[in-house]
Amino acid sequence: MIDNTRHISTRQGLTALSPLFLMVTLFVVLSLYFHDFYKVPLLILFLAASAFALCLLKGKKLEDRLTVFSRCAADTNLLLMVWIFILAGAFVSSAKAMGAVDATVNMTLTLIPGNMILVGLFVAACIVSLSIGTSVGTVVALVPVAVGLVEHIAISLPLIVAAVVGGAFFGDNLSFISDTTVVATQTQGCKMSDKFKTNIFIALPAAIMAIVFYIWMGAGSNQQLEIGEVNLWKVLPYAFVLVTAVLGMNVLIVLTLGIVLTGVVGIGSGDYDIAGWFGHISSGIVGMSELIIISMLAGGLLGVIRELGGIAWILNVLTRRVASKRGAEYSIVGLVCVTNLCTANNTIAILTVGDLVRNIAHRFGIDPRRAASLLDTFSCCVQGCIPYGVQLLMAGGLASISPVEIILYLYYPFFLFFAGLLAIRLKRA
Repeated sequence: MIDNTRHISTRQGLTALSPLFLMVTLFVVLSLYFHDFYKVPLLILFLAASAFALCLLKGKKLEDRLTVFSRCAADTNLLLMVWIFILAGAFVSSAKAMGAVDATVNMTLTLIPGNMILVGLFVAACIVSLSIGTSVGTVVALVPVAVGLVEHIAISLPLIVAAVVGGAFFGDNLSFISDTTVVATQTQGCKMSDKFKTNIFIALPAAIMAIVFYIWMGAGSNQQLEIGEVNLWKVLPYAFVLVTAVLGMNVLIVLTLGIVLTGVVGIGSGDYDIAGWFGHISSGIVGMSELIIISMLAGGLLGVIRELGGIAWILNVLTRRVASKRGAEYSIVGLVCVTNLCTANNTIAILTVGDLVRNIAHRFGIDPRRAASLLDTFSCCVQGCIPYGVQLLMAGGLASISPVEIILYLYYPFFLFFAGLLAIRLKRA
């Protein structure tokens, strides 16, 4: 076992980590003041924490402090992640504009038998979210469909909405163009295809358990669905990205070719011209700008904390009584879960603790694919269990019900949590 930590007192360690405490405190206090966890811009919180962290670098000139921050903000792995964000934003925006989301939704709904609406919606949400890489986008696309079905069938509204939200988290956890997948793999230094192959053995059993429950809950329903036009031509960009990514092609090449394909399909079908295609690519990139800036601020902030000794201290605290890989994996789970509870954003949670987790994985010989899988899996679990997460707030708003009502029927994140713990328990320590 490699010991890459140094002795740091508790006082020094807490001082080094105080920028993170400040960020969490500001988030909670301001959210309670505004009565809304999403009225507080995360960008402002990271700016405040970063400025405070620079103040803690005593004995250095301002230029030297900024050099430490900037060097870490411009880390090679971080900049590669930024490129992926740029291309993913361009692909999603241009694909959505030419009707790929609607076509994918309609195609998946054609697979739903009338007596298996709950299961069908769950599977549809799984496929759509896996294709488009966003749980929020899946919720926006499918929850209105679910709400419309309740007018014709005798199924609880929270139950049918929960089926959609659960499936949305399946794709958020596994998709190659999901923010969480990008961040988890880049912070741990592994390929997306390798992480997918590791992750699927946790996510798939959880999805199967959810399907069994939804079959039981939806028994007796026999409603035929009204489905819009199915245009397989418009599904092609998503199918291409999914298949080529699974086959292990470099993600930058996959997304670049996917963007080109959206242009070919979109222009060919008359959904936009070349200028319109460029415009949608540009708006997609702009839409990722906040996440890109937050990523770089997070990299710089954690670099300063490392310089202050905070990383070494927290590693010592987390691993003090850990004597095996299994114990180290549990510490990774605890770290990402607590951070996600505080930030209410699974992507930001992974960004915040990614460097710490990489150190823990290296120290205890945990495969980077395994570390990335645990990060993504358990962040999605927590995100699906908090009523102030954007996915549940969005679903509740679209269905005009409380997010808490949805959680009561939201089986998949809970099954995923237990499947993840079981995977750790059964793995040889």
